[in-house]
Amino acid sequence: MNLKTPKLTVVGAGPGDVDLITVKAIKVLKTANVVLYDALVNEELLAYINPKAEQIFVGKRRGCYKYQQEQINELIVARAKTDGHVVRLKGGDPFIFGRGAEEMAYAANFGVAVAMVPGISSSMAVAASQNIPVTKRGSAESFWVITGTTKEHKISEDIQLAAKSNATVVVLMGMSKLPQIVKLFQAEGKNNLPVAIIQNGTRFDEKIGVGTVDTIETIVAEKELKNPAIILLGKVVEHRQSLKELQALYASSVENLSS
Repeated sequence: MNLKTPKLTVVGAGPGDVDLITVKAIKVLKTANVVLYDALVNEELLAYINPKAEQIFVGKRRGCYKYQQEQINELIVARAKTDGHVVRLKGGDPFIFGRGAEEMAYAANFGVAVAMVPGISSSMAVAASQNIPVTKRGSAESFWVITGTTKEHKISEDIQLAAKSNATVVVLMGMSKLPQIVKLFQAEGKNNLPVAIIQNGTRFDEKIGVGTVDTIETIVAEKELKNPAIILLGKVVEHRQSLKELQALYASSVENLSS
């Protein structure tokens, strides 16, 4: 008889840097019987998992799905019923375009106990890692976080609304829709609005391209930027360069004083 209580814990792995996972997440990983993890999860985090737990990769790489979402849902329930504690390890925060809520609802519908451990979202942390604040007095009073591609594989209509605002706009999963995003902002007369695109944010192979609405497509081509990446549009992008200039000025002053 299986005496293990069926349970699902959805855990946020953070934006990529291993050190940005939470202490609570690591504690939960050590109690898992089965861990289902995604492609955006840094595989170094697997070292924190209970060594007796089964590890199953269920993510997406190079456009190929290892499992469809329906299969993942079914696998969660099946393993919870047979093995007990299933941890669903997902990149960023699972409640921000991560389908964590869907998986919890499905499991709960089959009598599986559910819990959630939030993660640091890439929508803010990746920008911060490049010294770009999503809000800043005098530059942005709010920010939008929008999926670039809907479940129908179309550009989100919210981007058009966001382009009319003065808020910082953070687009996740939007690289394939970049030409359309650019056109929406150009239509609002925001040709010179600063834009940053950050690939593999917070990881060792992080890449960034900075330009304006009018120049960003050329910069993306030159730097060969691609998914996984986030797109940031807004005046706050200028903070990164301003900070660099201040640091360079300070370093120059120190050098002159010491010479």
